[in-house]
Amino acid sequence: MKPIAIIGAGITGLTAAFYLKRKNIPIAVYEAAGRPGGVIRSVRQNGFLAEFGPNTILETSPVIPQLVADLNLEPRRLYTHAQAKNRYLVRAGKPVAMPSSPLAFLATKLFSFRAKLAVLREPFVPPRREASDESVAAFVERRLNREFLDRAVDALVAGIYAGNPEQLSIRHALPRLFRLEQDYGSLIRGQIFGAGKRRRRGEVARSRAKMFSFDEGLQVLPDALAAQLGDSVKLNTTATRLFPAQNGWRVFTTREETEFAAVIYCGPAHRLAELQLENAGFKMFSEVRHPPVASVVLGFRRADVAHPLDGFGVLIPKIEQFKILGAIFSSSLFPNRAPEKFVTLTSYIGGERNPELASKPPDELASLAQNDLRALLGANGEPAFRHVAFYPKAIPQYNVGYGKFKEAFDELERKFPGLFFAGSYRDGVSLGDSIVSGVNIAQRVEKLLTVRPSRP
Repeated sequence: MKPIAIIGAGITGLTAAFYLKRKNIPIAVYEAAGRPGGVIRSVRQNGFLAEFGPNTILETSPVIPQLVADLNLEPRRLYTHAQAKNRYLVRAGKPVAMPSSPLAFLATKLFSFRAKLAVLREPFVPPRREASDESVAAFVERRLNREFLDRAVDALVAGIYAGNPEQLSIRHALPRLFRLEQDYGSLIRGQIFGAGKRRRRGEVARSRAKMFSFDEGLQVLPDALAAQLGDSVKLNTTATRLFPAQNGWRVFTTREETEFAAVIYCGPAHRLAELQLENAGFKMFSEVRHPPVASVVLGFRRADVAHPLDGFGVLIPKIEQFKILGAIFSSSLFPNRAPEKFVTLTSYIGGERNPELASKPPDELASLAQNDLRALLGANGEPAFRHVAFYPKAIPQYNVGYGKFKEAFDELERKFPGLFFAGSYRDGVSLGDSIVSGVNIAQRVEKLLTVRPSRP
């Protein structure tokens, strides 16, 4: 049997390769970088643990805990502390706990009486049935009001996408909200009456999904996958050209030229534009927007931070005019993220809100984050630990009109049987989405091989 080529050893590519190998399907994973895992990377230094990129995984699908079990990582999995349940939103320069119940929502100072009335009338707002794309901002203003956009949703999309709600597409960036309106005519009715359907599909709402990491950070997961794959993962090897061959594909890399039964592209969209395909091209994917983002991890003495840090973290609307997009209370979520009597805080800078800030020198980024954390959380004193990571092209933006890219992927797969696309640029930007994408694409490839076995 000819092997399957997988381009990209991020979490999607590694997951797909792992499940194909379990089916005794030979694979080769090409990774341009010198390590597997993509944006998932953890570092421990002087008792502090810093994540370069994402910090947690949400169990929104049963395939996510199944992957952990299949890798025998359950003893190393850590769920977030029960006491870290609060999520904070900044209002008037101060973090305010977000309401966790209808009664708490009515009492919260985060929103005005007018905004609360907008929620009560939301079930009576007629749904939009036009086929044209709509921005997240337009959707929220139409169904709720401008205050909800400026005070809550702007901060939410900054936390998920480092994006701009005026540019992001509701259909593609927040598809669950889009489907609630389409299926039930209302977000509130959809949350109530759609719960049973989600349970039958095995899905869990993001607001109720368990959140986890591992004892030594998220890098435990890609390291375990890579260990299972062994020599099948070829690091420092860039795929440069694809050529359709009889009953398969010929893949050219910087190290070798090999024939495969199928090819799965799991790298980032902007790198896809550099890959050559005979009789076609990927140039249009260079248009997918990836704003720069910097991650700044700072460790403080616990006594030097006034805030109780009793939650996941704090999100910041643009209207509040801070430099950081938000902060995660990393050492409140999991044990061993900081030495005793110290805390770890992870902040993000840049994105579509302030792209020019992300590329500043590490010292300046740390200073920007420290200033904001001092004002927001009362983080005084000099940090005992500092780690800065910069991503010049971070999260793909599912902006208005993104459907043309998804349609292009569908058309390429129809035109070139045995060519597949999976990952954050197609199936959602969260780690959970990427894992589900890897599982699904492995099943599709297995089905292809069953229908069209390789010729001798």
